[in-house]
Amino acid sequence: MVLSASASPLRFGGFVAEKPCRMRMKQAIRSSSSNNFDLRTYWTTLITEINQKLDEAIPVKYPAGIYEAMRYSVLAKGAKRAPPVMCVAACELFGGDRLAAFPTACALEMVHAASLIHDDLPCMDDDPVRRGKPSNHTVFGADMAILAGDALFPLGFQHIVSLTPPHLVPRSTILRLISEIARTVGSTGMAAGQYVDLEGGPFPISFAQEKKFGAMGECSAVCGGLLGGATDDELQSLRLYGRAVGMLYQVVDDIRDDDKKSYAGVFGSERAMEMADELSVKAKKELQVFDKYGDASVAPLYSFVDYAAHRDFLLHV
Repeated sequence: MVLSASASPLRFGGFVAEKPCRMRMKQAIRSSSSNNFDLRTYWTTLITEINQKLDEAIPVKYPAGIYEAMRYSVLAKGAKRAPPVMCVAACELFGGDRLAAFPTACALEMVHAASLIHDDLPCMDDDPVRRGKPSNHTVFGADMAILAGDALFPLGFQHIVSLTPPHLVPRSTILRLISEIARTVGSTGMAAGQYVDLEGGPFPISFAQEKKFGAMGECSAVCGGLLGGATDDELQSLRLYGRAVGMLYQVVDDIRDDDKKSYAGVFGSERAMEMADELSVKAKKELQVFDKYGDASVAPLYSFVDYAAHRDFLLHV
């Protein structure tokens, strides 16, 4: 992947990333943190519920082979379930019922798993391992992996339509959820990011980061907001927040992995750490409009930013 490095400020999803004053940025991050919130317990509790619902959502049917391939990736050990957990947290921010959010949360994980199956294919990134275990195509073959990914995308949509409680979520909201997810995985979202990976060319690295990694975080936060009844202005703040968190997670991964094709490889680890600071501050700034809902309600979303930046605990999943 060839990415262009420019001396001018970089644009990330509608905001300009100027070179920061590191001390000021660090102080801003600390002042916004929800230090008393136990994210690990919150996250692992939701993972248990989500895993059970995903297991129920994909029973083995005839022909068994495709369902086994789908379950292999969706139910993989070690999955952090970040998209569904963020969706539930955003829904609950506005007083929404997590029972209303679970079908969409599970659908987001299905879509996420499908994108990873396709991303790992020999014709794409050619990764034989995912989360420390053989990738889907390594176990089932590229042909079955393609089918498994293809089947998971529409299953996610069907799951939302079939299982979202109609007394909690109006049909108009369900249509907006489906539209949001479709946009995320399509040619204006993750597919565009994968295109850059395949074709290279003079694309700014911000484009690849935003489309391939920011899009899923953006979609997860917005879907949760839709389910909770957020206003259009609140949805826009959630959109920018989720995008920044998704990109932050990947930038930190780039720093840790020292990949020469990554942001850290192109611009250097120091500039990558500065960008991580910028994304952290950007995400938390977008959350300030939600402080009116109380610390307990917004704390999970603040804490996701700190986790993406620091990875200060392990999720035993």
